Amino acid sequence: MQRIEAHAWFLRRGLPAVLPPGALAKRLWPRAAPALAVFAVFMANSIAVVALTGKHTIDIAGRPTRDEWFILALLLLVLPVAAAVGRRVSRLDRLRDRTIAAAVSVLVSVLGAVLGGPTPRIGIDLGYVAVVIVVILAFTASGVGAILGWALDATAHNVALAGSLFVRALPVMLLTVLAFFNSYMWLMASLVSRTRLLLALGFLGLIAVAFVTSATVERVRPMLTTTERPSGDDPGLRGTPFEGLPAPAQRVPVTRLERVNVVFVLVASQVMQVLMVAIVTGLIFFILGLILLNPALLAEWTRDGSSDGQLLGMTLPVPQALIQISMFLSALTFMYISARAVGDGDYRARFLDPLIRDLRVALDARDRYRLSDGFAVGPGAG
Repeated sequence: MQRIEAHAWFLRRGLPAVLPPGALAKRLWPRAAPALAVFAVFMANSIAVVALTGKHTIDIAGRPTRDEWFILALLLLVLPVAAAVGRRVSRLDRLRDRTIAAAVSVLVSVLGAVLGGPTPRIGIDLGYVAVVIVVILAFTASGVGAILGWALDATAHNVALAGSLFVRALPVMLLTVLAFFNSYMWLMASLVSRTRLLLALGFLGLIAVAFVTSATVERVRPMLTTTERPSGDDPGLRGTPFEGLPAPAQRVPVTRLERVNVVFVLVASQVMQVLMVAIVTGLIFFILGLILLNPALLAEWTRDGSSDGQLLGMTLPVPQALIQISMFLSALTFMYISARAVGDGDYRARFLDPLIRDLRVALDARDRYRLSDGFAVGPGAG
């Protein structure tokens, strides 16, 4: 058996802490290929924007022209296209293919800095690209990228459960509808700065994440502290690099770093699941606002607030108050669903318990990995 196969197996399950020191620093480029591909899609999109508008910033105020409508369509499509490309690259099995994908992605990103980019100065844009690539490689080398990739994959495989969570969120949506039609909420959204709003959203998000983390720790503590392991071979290891390896009589004690890794994996997967539902809820209110708002109503609710808004440095023909109130209602929904999901037995049985079972299998594989000397054998060992 080769170490490279075992290491890839643990990384696919979001457990980089199991790997020995130095293992995460190897094969960085092929492992970072999915994230680099996602970034390349955004840089390619910037080339298209600059080619159409002749400007390096998106500034669409008032009624959009035909070209500006096309730019808005590009903005709507870039995220799903980037996600699809990243997912496709992550499905490449051969290291050579992933290395080529990483090289092409870096080339496209550099071309994006030269032909597009957020500023008209090529030197600054190239520096921006370099910083992003370094951050991606740092996340990959630290194992954070593997954890986030696993959490995203788990979320993608449980879209149906996200729909169930959305149905459970309907009661709070009825309450947020009242907030949506409250003129004082619109006045607050119109007057508060984006910085203060983001601080408020971060504060609410931290409370929700702390609650999820606390409940998750209580749920997995027995698995992480016990020294007993099930007797016999675990069927979950069939077809893996660990099948047939001897299992220790007792669980190898889980290190502090491995405990943090397991908890972080579970928390990240739950947060992403809930965040997806909260974002969909915010989009529903955003679309509702686009349908209902007219200049007279906007002026009444916001005391003549701006009919154009700022988002990620772009000026868009959407009221600033609508953007901000949609963000605030998304945060409220995120808090509610986080609390509801942790205490929902059906949600735990359908989503959290299978994740815990998978992690228990991974810990069994870890015990065999630590016990076996076969990982050091062969040309691919590393």
